[in-house]
Amino acid sequence: MADLDRQTVGPDHRGQDSDPADAAHRKIAELHARAREQIGNGRLLEAQSRIKQAFKLDGDNAETLHLMAVIGVAGGQFDHAMEWASRAIRNSPQPAYLVTLGRSLLGLGRFDDALRAFDKAVQLKPDDAELWRQMGDALIQVRRLREALLCFAQTLKLDPRNADASYKTGHILYGEGKFEEALACLSQSADLQPDHAPTLHMRALVFNQLGRSEEAIADGKRGAGLDPRNAETLANLGGFLQAQGRLDEALSWYDRSLKLRPDAGNTVFNRALALADLGRLDEAMSAYKRAATLGPKQAQAAWNLALLHMLTGDFARGWKGREARWDIPSVVKGYPPLTGPRLAGIDGVAGKTILVCADEGLGDAIHFVRYVPMLAAKGARVVLVVQDALCPLFAGIEGVAQCLPGSSGAQIPPYDVHCPLGSLPLLFGTRLETIPAAPSYLPAVAAERVRVWDDRLGPRDRLRIGLVWSGNPQHLNDHNRSIPFRMIADMLDADASFVSLQKDVRAADRTALLERTDIRDVAADLTDFSETAALISCLDLVISVDTSVAHLAAALGKPTWILLPHIPDYRWLLGRDDNPWYPTVRLFRQSESREYGGVIGRVREALTDWLAGAQRHPT
Repeated sequence: MADLDRQTVGPDHRGQDSDPADAAHRKIAELHARAREQIGNGRLLEAQSRIKQAFKLDGDNAETLHLMAVIGVAGGQFDHAMEWASRAIRNSPQPAYLVTLGRSLLGLGRFDDALRAFDKAVQLKPDDAELWRQMGDALIQVRRLREALLCFAQTLKLDPRNADASYKTGHILYGEGKFEEALACLSQSADLQPDHAPTLHMRALVFNQLGRSEEAIADGKRGAGLDPRNAETLANLGGFLQAQGRLDEALSWYDRSLKLRPDAGNTVFNRALALADLGRLDEAMSAYKRAATLGPKQAQAAWNLALLHMLTGDFARGWKGREARWDIPSVVKGYPPLTGPRLAGIDGVAGKTILVCADEGLGDAIHFVRYVPMLAAKGARVVLVVQDALCPLFAGIEGVAQCLPGSSGAQIPPYDVHCPLGSLPLLFGTRLETIPAAPSYLPAVAAERVRVWDDRLGPRDRLRIGLVWSGNPQHLNDHNRSIPFRMIADMLDADASFVSLQKDVRAADRTALLERTDIRDVAADLTDFSETAALISCLDLVISVDTSVAHLAAALGKPTWILLPHIPDYRWLLGRDDNPWYPTVRLFRQSESREYGGVIGRVREALTDWLAGAQRHPT
């Protein structure tokens, strides 16, 4: 009863505003709220002014000290921020204050100390999802991504609808190549924040990696609509469209991106690729010249520019420019690590041992080996190092003193100078009119090996035609040069005997090939190029896309028909159906429509005429 009496005796003597301490606390809270708003808007000087007013009311208020630290972090004054945050923590060790201390230490490069501060914050309040997320951000900043993933996983455990944690988890998983997992996280982020442009940007990249091109393009366009000044999003969208052959659309996005970032080397380079594929070669050359001055594709741009010079017949600049390949490890990765001097000219080579090594692909080696007898004719002793599969065939070339398999780690003998096989045309000063174009420059295959294949193929009651429809899938232009078996199978109704020279049959083609009993598949027995050469020697014609087998057949002097994309490899030049490198070659080019249906149609017509001519003239 006494207690009740004390509670009900008269009004409070202090009144509503009679306590100066309460009034000060309310005023400080108002100043804090206003300062936080101004910090959020980037108005740091105004926020600092509010905090100074709060200091006058209470110089030891922990939140006032903390907000000074927040202003320091926002303004990049990390040393001052660290001092203010430390004072705030001494007054009241709140998790938020430890986070601010951690941010200031990150800014000072004191990464271990910073992470300890974040760790202490989550220890104080382990059920706070936001603290785990912020620690994940800190770990991203110091590139400890696996640990960041664990923090974001804990964030999502505590708060399954945390969109930022979903987005950043997806971003990290994309970088690790875990595209399916990344897609799940980014899709969750997109559900939680449908208009978040960075999420759409990342998910477009993931879709692209998963081969879901239309979805990549759709997300790219949505992201570009939400953030039209993000040059990277615009450029990536151009890349997605370019990969689908939608070149004009791709160019429009590249152009928009370059208006925002004119010196983006990758975008300039990709735009040059699109221009080249469109046949706008002068513009492509200009774009490659610019890309050659910008990183990171400078060497690749110089190389591609050289190939365009070659394609248009400008060998003087083309051969010299091709030497840029030495700055592109992926192009010359097969060249042995040699320490001796490199051949600088063909004068004075008499009496010297020259180590000539293949430096590009199989087709390139077959193409350029024609120069080895010319080098030997200058008096050089030539030791040839080539891919293992070519070694048995090249060993018999005139002027080759020794032929070694490069991939098998053969012991390199003593030599005076070494020379890349692909640099010989430059050293010989080859021009369009001086191409060494013997009808056949490879050694004839041993008669016994030819006879074995001839017997395997059976009676010569019909003309024999070899077929190749796809090349190495790792080739950068494979999507333009290779065709599915079903397309080339349209020619199999001709009155001829067909033999597959296709070494590696793709999974998508294997079933269709097995269903055709009218084509002989002997790929399992083509153990090296000398074996393939023996088989080709038994044929009357080879029809192929642009592969090493096409080079082999042409180098053997066999009639060879080659199916080419609209913009082909440089050695096939432009606008002609013959080729100065190979006298027995006939070229069938795509039109501007860039489809192979018309090419196959023209090959069928030519094959009908060729077979009819062969019947009229059996010899």
